[in-house]
Amino acid sequence: MTEGALGVIVGIETGGTKVVCGAFSPEEPAVPLDVRRFPTTSPSETIGRINEYLSEVGDRQPIEALGIASFGPLNVSRDEPRYGWITGTVKPGWANTKLLERIPVAEAVPTALLSDVSGAATAEHRWGAGAGVASIGYATVGTGVGVGLVLNGRLFHGNGFPELGHLMIRRHPLDDFVGSCPFHGDCLEGLVSGPAVLARWGVDSSSLPDRIRSRAHEILGFYIAQLAATVAYTSGVDRIVIGGGVLKAPGLLDETRQQFPLVTGGPHAGHAITADAFDFLVPPLLGDASGMLGASAAALDLLLARRGASAL
Repeated sequence: MTEGALGVIVGIETGGTKVVCGAFSPEEPAVPLDVRRFPTTSPSETIGRINEYLSEVGDRQPIEALGIASFGPLNVSRDEPRYGWITGTVKPGWANTKLLERIPVAEAVPTALLSDVSGAATAEHRWGAGAGVASIGYATVGTGVGVGLVLNGRLFHGNGFPELGHLMIRRHPLDDFVGSCPFHGDCLEGLVSGPAVLARWGVDSSSLPDRIRSRAHEILGFYIAQLAATVAYTSGVDRIVIGGGVLKAPGLLDETRQQFPLVTGGPHAGHAITADAFDFLVPPLLGDASGMLGASAAALDLLLARRGASAL
């Protein structure tokens, strides 16, 4: 460590397919000083590379706080057993992984832990597509389906919630796919996730051939619109940011917007959803960096809270 070096905060997203790490000045928590990406492989290899990164950062500057936004299911409640564990995930080799216990820096500095989708929601609310509104939902449709919620400026999360990927939803009349979820078959995740798209049509959502694209988008948009409606009905969010690999297919978000008023009955159906679908359902602005940035934001908040408490 360089003598007299200023401290940094570190934000890490451990996603299901890749890990994104970044170091930040506490004064500029949305501007990484450096970024490192590598694939998510086995727990030993992946956590080992995280620790290597943290060691390299710590050799240059003191780490003042750490934020980790991880795939799950993730135990984020400090007062409950198995805090810091990735629990019953279907990702091979990762079930019941003691994530925090295997990262020594997490024991040495203030550390915030949240799900990857909660991290993305935090960052998009603070600096991205949800900036300027009180409450947002962030939905990702990719390898799995997840939702993060920031309600009146505060992250809403805990062990096992919000967990909306496994909603049981109304089936589209043109869809006879049995579903791909190992737990529920044709739950939301089993019908719209990347693996579900591949199992149903043989290609990813961005590679659908012309002859089936329109129908496929109608089916997928119908299901994703039901997810958005559920988030809106239950939480009263002002905006829903929708991302993930499946939504990278050109035209799919627009189809979801078209399906949304059909699913909800429109703004005069006795509910409070009155926003235009093109303003209510929006793409993310922070791209693949949102989870890392959300982890950075959570680390900074924890650091400031600790500093404030110590000053009293």
